[in-house]
Amino acid sequence: MSSETYKDKISILGVEIQRGESKVLDFDVAKLHTRNSIKVPIFIERAKKDGPVVLLLGGVHGDEINGVEIVRRIIRNKINKPTRGTIISIPVFNIFGFLNLSRKFPDGRDLNRVFPGSAKGSLASQFAFQFKKDIAPHVDYVLDFHSGGGHRVNVAQTRCMLDDEKTLELAKVFNAPFIVQSKTISKSLRETFKELGKTALLFEGGKSMLYDEKAIQYGVQGARNVLRFLKMKSFKALPRDPSIIIAKSKWLRASHSGMFHVHIENGTWVTKKTVMGVITDPFGSFERKVYAPFDCYVFCVNIAPIVNRGDAVFHVSLELK
Repeated sequence: MSSETYKDKISILGVEIQRGESKVLDFDVAKLHTRNSIKVPIFIERAKKDGPVVLLLGGVHGDEINGVEIVRRIIRNKINKPTRGTIISIPVFNIFGFLNLSRKFPDGRDLNRVFPGSAKGSLASQFAFQFKKDIAPHVDYVLDFHSGGGHRVNVAQTRCMLDDEKTLELAKVFNAPFIVQSKTISKSLRETFKELGKTALLFEGGKSMLYDEKAIQYGVQGARNVLRFLKMKSFKALPRDPSIIIAKSKWLRASHSGMFHVHIENGTWVTKKTVMGVITDPFGSFERKVYAPFDCYVFCVNIAPIVNRGDAVFHVSLELK
């Protein structure tokens, strides 16, 4: 860290942030069809001593409330007030979707699939463009908090490219139960930060539209671990087992359509031929057991009560590192 250099001046959205200052800025880039502006609050805390700039980001998808709650708790408990460097906190990035409890923007687009955006594109694209232009360049590290979509429940995990040594190191420091190999998705926020030379770590925990206290606690503690590692704030280190690193994974899919009953605990190790779940019809005609095809960790479970043949039901490890 001692070899790193940082800017004397930090100016975000046209506002200069002085050393030792706290600011709440409004990110206002678009209007709804009613002509109302919906502003995204950005909380900035700069220490008197220079250091890295960390972005804590929740609510990229408006229905993923665990990430919103993680960043909210960080602000509420003043974890975002560094003794060195700057912490930018955005609890609700997609405030349009959050108001409607929807994953998407009002234009129907997934914000995390339109980066780097366009000044004359769709509403989501304009938002992405302004974010990349006005905020992203100031950031050194990003913690992006997500939840599983739909009925999918993710055990607390971080995702990154395992061959990216800097991000993998950060994932180990974050210390969620699992680190999962994940390719960078085209037009995603993570790809944008990568192209800008920033270190972005993705956290997944719980599911959309449901608070998951365990996942929230892992998210808050992971942020504390990272800030401690970057020497931005002093926290007591909590003993915890190292993260399990999943180098290759696979979705197990439903062999039949029917009512789905999960029989194993998410996040556990199962052995070959373990009954992981049962698919039944509503009339008592059949029951089809879902067996573990091999020894593996289960780190995401589909808890939908009804599944169709081919639906992804369990995300499991194929290869550990």
